[in-house]
Amino acid sequence: MASVKFRYVSRFRGGLPPGAARFGGMPKFNFTGGHNDPHMIPVDALAAAASSVIKRHGSLLAIYNLGQGPLGYLGLREFLASKLTGTRGMSVTADDILITSGSLQGIDFVNEILLEPGDTILAEEFTYSSVLTRAKKRGISVVPVPVDGDGLRIDQLEAILSDLKAKGVKPKYLYTIPTIQNPTGSILPLERRLSLIQLAKTHEVPIFEDECYADIVWADDAPPALYAIDPTQVIHIGSLSKSLAPALRLGYLVAGWEVLSQIIALKTDGGTGAIDQMVAAEYFSTHFDTHIRKLKSGLLRKLETLVKAVDREFGTDAELTVPKGGIFAWLKFPEGVKVSSLTAPSAESGIAFNPGPEWACAAGSADNMLRLCFALTTEAEIEEGMRELARVCFETTGFPRRGDNRARIERKPDK
Repeated sequence: MASVKFRYVSRFRGGLPPGAARFGGMPKFNFTGGHNDPHMIPVDALAAAASSVIKRHGSLLAIYNLGQGPLGYLGLREFLASKLTGTRGMSVTADDILITSGSLQGIDFVNEILLEPGDTILAEEFTYSSVLTRAKKRGISVVPVPVDGDGLRIDQLEAILSDLKAKGVKPKYLYTIPTIQNPTGSILPLERRLSLIQLAKTHEVPIFEDECYADIVWADDAPPALYAIDPTQVIHIGSLSKSLAPALRLGYLVAGWEVLSQIIALKTDGGTGAIDQMVAAEYFSTHFDTHIRKLKSGLLRKLETLVKAVDREFGTDAELTVPKGGIFAWLKFPEGVKVSSLTAPSAESGIAFNPGPEWACAAGSADNMLRLCFALTTEAEIEEGMRELARVCFETTGFPRRGDNRARIERKPDK
């Protein structure tokens, strides 16, 4: 009698998401995610940093958290304290910083200590998709706050908070990305930051500040972090994914001890990867400024290539929001063009992008928008990828108008 093969799926619990597909390789024109430029990874310098720091402190790998406690490697926390003080105006020490396994872990921790099913949070109307998916899984209501070219609209936020108060709803926090907003690339001006802090105090709403992209600001004159203005009102997270390497999975969370102590009680992973922390600290302690200057220069060239390619291929039929830093650009197509109809044919042509609806708090508010990461692809791939995307758009929707764009294609490139 043939035996019946046991299948673990018969024991899976209810409520699980669909299983992941097998990895099929990277698309030819990959404009998704938060990947960075492979040519900007300082391979030789990182190898030298790894050799140096492991020779000095490698024996500490025998001890969980290197024997330095659950906040993380002291050398990295000291570097971050210096960086945040010098570039973001934050008065912090190493003891105010918790190293996390990417900024996403920081988001999970904040949600874990603050949110319960049925709670309400506020966020920019277009925001980090993982914040939205995590809120949905927890049964959280997300109230969108309108944005413009300078980020969060404080006048609209004030009206929203007053309306919620009248309904007896007190938001658990406002999640905001004030410096290089994701996906729009804006920077919240200082006057709005000051008004935001005052408004949050008045309505007793904590601010959850995400500054994952603040190291990559083109003009080097971003206003101070919200945490710098009032650390009692703000929890701050950041990341080394965009400034160094996403695969290192290094993030950090800055908060007062009453918050950190509760989060530490939840951090049961045995500690974020120690070698990653040691190498990043060793390298950045002497190379941070030169590395960031080189990285920004390379990313700016790619952004300029993208702007010209979108203009050439789509003309006035599309609107590209040029970011003030970071690695993303927000592209808006005409009303009625649904990017959901473009994902499958684009994928068949080797093009991957992030559809706008995944980054929108309200359904239907970004159906004609998409986010493009320009860091991973080469300049040649950006040009070819936009040409292919325009072809897919035209064959699928009849947009963009080809006659106008042919004239643009034949135009000599700007010098």
